[in-house]
Amino acid sequence: MLRNRTSGRRWSGAVVAAAGLTAVLLAPVPANAAPEDPPATAAEAAELVEQTAQQLTALDEQVHQAELAVAAQQQAAADADAAADAAEGVLAQYAPVIRAIAQNGYTGSTQSRVAAFLGSESADDLVAQMTMLDLLADHTDGVLTEVSAAQALAEQARADADAAAAQADAALSTLHEQQAQVQEQAERYEADFERLTAAEQTRVTTSLAGPVLEAPSAAVAAAAAPGPAAAIAVQTALGQIGDPYVWGASGPDGFDCSGLTSYAYAAAGISLPHSSKAQSTLGTPVSRADLMPGDIVYFYSPVSHVGIYIGDGKMVHARTFGQPVAVTSVDQAGYRGAVRVA
Repeated sequence: MLRNRTSGRRWSGAVVAAAGLTAVLLAPVPANAAPEDPPATAAEAAELVEQTAQQLTALDEQVHQAELAVAAQQQAAADADAAADAAEGVLAQYAPVIRAIAQNGYTGSTQSRVAAFLGSESADDLVAQMTMLDLLADHTDGVLTEVSAAQALAEQARADADAAAAQADAALSTLHEQQAQVQEQAERYEADFERLTAAEQTRVTTSLAGPVLEAPSAAVAAAAAPGPAAAIAVQTALGQIGDPYVWGASGPDGFDCSGLTSYAYAAAGISLPHSSKAQSTLGTPVSRADLMPGDIVYFYSPVSHVGIYIGDGKMVHARTFGQPVAVTSVDQAGYRGAVRVA
């Protein structure tokens, strides 16, 4: 289910910033401690399943944040690599000048000055030759100074690039370990969920995702959107109703919550990060009273769930395992706010 959505290799301060961000986001994934005693009743079993689903929602968002951080580090490494190539290219441009200096000998040498003295036909001629030798010597010294500076810059740039690449590779390795741990927990959750009765499954999914409500006409909902991009996003999201919840997925046949919102807005030409928390920081904040179709509504603190408002107090979202993309009320536990991105 999980896919690696990170790619690439940056430099200087950006590397440090990305490294610090990843250190925070790539926190160890907590393993759910097994209860000392198995649940005594079906109701207790359902309660444990619901608690696990809430934990997985938070871990899902943690993984998405980590993926964004790793992607930033990899881009930082790529930029550092390009900077090192550029610095080494500048250094290479000096190669012909250095060869010429080596072949002709250092123009400010004692031998050149002696030759000028012995070959001069007059005092004025000697002064002229000495002046030219001084100018050539100054030029050569300047070239050698520039070469030394260019070489130092190239060496530092290459060291920065190598360090950034190593940091990105280490962060990616940690992320893959984290994904595997969370995937294992998700599979255990799905197995536990399947052991519940149909009524218990309905209770759990309703508690987590809200009651399933009748979907409005996509055309009607889109017509009330504040702009064409929001209208397309609403229509696209409503077109996914019934598609399964797939952890870490962003379509076209399965979605998690931020995967659905990013997929819907991608159809409108707007790129959103595959992260509930990141999406909640975009655009313009909107109050509950001013919600319009297309607004992204977000839940919990820290933010770990998003949906798309479609009007009439409803939203469409991909909520949890066992619950396909559906329409429900926006007014449910955990509501924290909304943003308008189009």
